[in-house]
Amino acid sequence: MVTLRSQAEIDRMREAGLVVREALRRVTDAAEPGVSLAELDAIAAACIKEHGARSNFLNYHPFWAPTPYPGVLCLSVNDVIVHGVPDGRVLKTGDILSIDCGAEVGGYHGDAAVTVPVGEVDDDAKRLLETTRAALTAAIAVAVPGGRMGDIGYAVETTARPYGLLEGVGGHGIGTAMHEEPDVPNTGRPGRGLRLREGLVIAIEPMLIEGGVDEGRTLADGWSIATADGSRAAHFEHTIAITADGPVILTA
Repeated sequence: MVTLRSQAEIDRMREAGLVVREALRRVTDAAEPGVSLAELDAIAAACIKEHGARSNFLNYHPFWAPTPYPGVLCLSVNDVIVHGVPDGRVLKTGDILSIDCGAEVGGYHGDAAVTVPVGEVDDDAKRLLETTRAALTAAIAVAVPGGRMGDIGYAVETTARPYGLLEGVGGHGIGTAMHEEPDVPNTGRPGRGLRLREGLVIAIEPMLIEGGVDEGRTLADGWSIATADGSRAAHFEHTIAITADGPVILTA
């Protein structure tokens, strides 16, 4: 069931979104060569606690996962597309790091992600990050009342190609749970799918694969999904509210 949110609920989700924004800012600033993923996770955990919020990632246990999630961030390096576990891996110059963070305030959730360069990266990495960010921007622009879910997927896909898009994985509704209906795919046909209505709050999250394939593989930890061809991936995400005045980004 798709739930439409009142302005008061959207305001509460904005509070959660601001915590996510601050955590992402701090972790982005700290993502330098020589820093471990576990250290970055600790920075985000401290930020979430400082703001009186709760991590909605920590101990999250969907049916398909072998164990509850062990961190407050998903930290995905290079060929890991999404759900990378924050372990003792140390970042090095030339890596690209996807940082996915969520928080809950007063029963309402926020969720966002960025991908950042670690030190100097090559031009291909810069282009991958720029295109993924552009795909998110294009998708947000068409998230308006009267539009269709297919418009969002089409905006992502037409901006992203010829990069790959992880098949079967995309965004989601969000509100009093981190993941709610509807699914928000990264591919679609314009004018098709669920009609977008005022009060709908969704997380839009393009995940682009450098090698052009649409496939991934789950790593031994049971959480991390890496590219099937070993090429790099990037991930950007915002939680947005669809309003009469257009899309409002709650995590920026």
